[in-house]
Amino acid sequence: MTCGFEQAAAATGLVQMAKRTFSTLESFLIFLLVMMTAITVALLSLLFITSGTIENHKDSGSHDFTTTQSSSATQKPIATQGPNTTQIPPMTHTPEPPLFQNFSGYHIGVGRADCTGQVSDINLMGYSKSGQNARGVLTRLYSRAFIMAEPDGSNRIVFVSVDIGMMSQRLRLEVLNRLESKYGSLYRRDNVILSAVHTHSAPAGYFQYTVFVIASEGFSNRTFQYMVNGIVKSIDIAHANMKPGKIFINKGNVEGVQINRSPYSYLQNPQSEKARYTSNVDKEMLVLKMVDLNGVGLGLLSWFAIHPVSMNNSNHYVNSDNMGYASYLFEQEMNRGYLPGEGPYVAAFASSNLGDVSPNTLGPHCINTGESCDNINSSCPIGGPSMCMAMGPGKDMLESTQIIGWTIYQRAKDLYGSASQELTGPLSSAHQWVNMTDVTVQLNATHTVKTCKPALGYSFAAGTIDGVGGLNFTQGKTEGDPFWDTIRDQLLGKPSEEIKECQKPKPVLLHTGELTVPHPWHPAIVDVQILILGSLAIAAIPGEFTTMSGRRFREAVQAEFSSHGMHNMTVVISGLCNVYTHYVTTYEEYQVQRYEGASTIYGPHTLSAYIQLFRGLAKAIATDTVANLSKGPEPPLFKQLLSPLIPNIVDRAPLGRHFGDVLQAAKPEYRVGEVAEVIFVGANPKNSAGNETHHTFLTVEKLHPTSASWQTVHNDASWETQFYWHKGLLGLSNATIAWHIPATAQPGTYRIKYFGHNRKQDLLKPAVILPFEGTSNAFEVKTAS
Repeated sequence: MTCGFEQAAAATGLVQMAKRTFSTLESFLIFLLVMMTAITVALLSLLFITSGTIENHKDSGSHDFTTTQSSSATQKPIATQGPNTTQIPPMTHTPEPPLFQNFSGYHIGVGRADCTGQVSDINLMGYSKSGQNARGVLTRLYSRAFIMAEPDGSNRIVFVSVDIGMMSQRLRLEVLNRLESKYGSLYRRDNVILSAVHTHSAPAGYFQYTVFVIASEGFSNRTFQYMVNGIVKSIDIAHANMKPGKIFINKGNVEGVQINRSPYSYLQNPQSEKARYTSNVDKEMLVLKMVDLNGVGLGLLSWFAIHPVSMNNSNHYVNSDNMGYASYLFEQEMNRGYLPGEGPYVAAFASSNLGDVSPNTLGPHCINTGESCDNINSSCPIGGPSMCMAMGPGKDMLESTQIIGWTIYQRAKDLYGSASQELTGPLSSAHQWVNMTDVTVQLNATHTVKTCKPALGYSFAAGTIDGVGGLNFTQGKTEGDPFWDTIRDQLLGKPSEEIKECQKPKPVLLHTGELTVPHPWHPAIVDVQILILGSLAIAAIPGEFTTMSGRRFREAVQAEFSSHGMHNMTVVISGLCNVYTHYVTTYEEYQVQRYEGASTIYGPHTLSAYIQLFRGLAKAIATDTVANLSKGPEPPLFKQLLSPLIPNIVDRAPLGRHFGDVLQAAKPEYRVGEVAEVIFVGANPKNSAGNETHHTFLTVEKLHPTSASWQTVHNDASWETQFYWHKGLLGLSNATIAWHIPATAQPGTYRIKYFGHNRKQDLLKPAVILPFEGTSNAFEVKTAS
């Protein structure tokens, strides 16, 4: 396709459309787009007519959360909060814990805190699939913080891995504001990395750029505040628990858990480069083992390249997917006797260059015929690309999640146990804000290129084999379509010739860098950052590098360190850090415009720009000139964001019933391997986000035979339990709690408890949130016969 539509070409396209016979699907889509346009105009008008700030949920508030989940309840009503504004709390500097200095190693602090947020009436973030909203909990989400400081406390670094889809710029800015108000200059933009695990089963709604607000179907201040509080709390716990210790590093391959989901793109890279590697995915896992001076384990921090998409886009349970399951297994192993989410040991499995890496190891197949669809367009002969999906290795998505997570956990356990190379040396950090829409890249002595204003290509709408798009777009599109171009032009205006030329060969579907209503659609200002932990350099990447992008990047940054005297540095890519900017492919992969290339928003030279920028940080660190780095342009903070359309309504129990009443009792007896299930009169779980009377939606309790007391053996962070909310009409709802009884369950008497909050509002009075609980009948669990 030529670089743009002239007026005559546009007119020709319109004439062609007028003569075209539309299918039923296309006619419906046109009608839908017209209706969406009308609704959008009305909403935007309402947004800018009404006054107010970003804090748009009347049930929002700033709450503190502990890692220990408590099921104790109080019956005191909790009044809902009025609208409030995100503000930096008063300066209340937390005193430094005394640091013992006469030792070899680092001061190490680890902390974990709940950041689950809203588990109903909110989209799940990752697949951008309309209707994939949260309806319950498979496992809670956590923020895991690691603080390392030199023996004299002069330098320190912080790494936080969070069980969410991606890091938002607004989330990071608010966390940094909170840290500054509490600790002064101790924890700053340059020495704190926030990294998302990239589960596609965590709540959305915490972004400020319009593309992500649309994907989230609004901004949820309730979830935003919960996530901020959880991240800050995990850092608080790590700060308070710092003690002298040592850190050991180990590396090793993980087999059988990955495939490259865009092998055709990977094949476009130079043959000489591909020949240096035995696989089209990075199999290496890097593990940090943290112990105190007595050798007692404190924590594990690892990086591995795999997409947490074992749970597919039909899932409605909030959960942390395969990498979260690995964390769960490791922490349960190290925190014997504690419930999930509790105990001192913290294990984080952080993301890396996972851009083209899938855990669905059976590969892509046509779901209607069973034949392979591993082709350039990921399309099926019957049904097209919407029929092409990857699955495996299990019989369903839950089993696949556990198989992949278990394998990752087992390999990490092996590497942790054999880690013997101690990390030593100084700690340092470097950070800049960069306008990624206007970076000049020096390719060689005579040639320069530039990055582009953000844009998404046609293949972005196709999705991937892990989660296909909904409109039958095809991967590998290097030409636009007059039908969709015309609809875009009518709704959003035409993309400029500049952006179309810069983004070539990407056919621009959405020229997000030129859209600013109600706010910019994509970020322009992006964080680049490196933390140094002895001989390890942690590069904070604000997006998803593909396999070969990561390899080129690591090699270039390592060479930069070496050229300035820092030899034998290990460079690890930490993915989805600080702000989300979609994907980063190599220049060659970009040319064929599969999903990852179409989602490389700053154009074909994005990778080269990042390599140049991070080499600049590496040089500054190696030459001790970090102080001379420019801070860069600060990112914006928008004060009005679109609220979710789902209203807060009063919860109601059926006539003659109360919240927490049992509607379907447990059977009198179960055997291990079976599922105990109880249905209760429920209330909207979003009422519980931010309320401290309960920190779990459920417990499974065992009767102690001698004391006649009930002891909690599982909570809603356990992978053996499931909490599902069935939304009815006019505020009526049910809650189903299922316990998949594991083989390790001891015989005895059990019961299931449900904890919730209902919203109540009397006439002419403000709404209040009331805690309640329900208890099942007792039932027996016996060993399998």
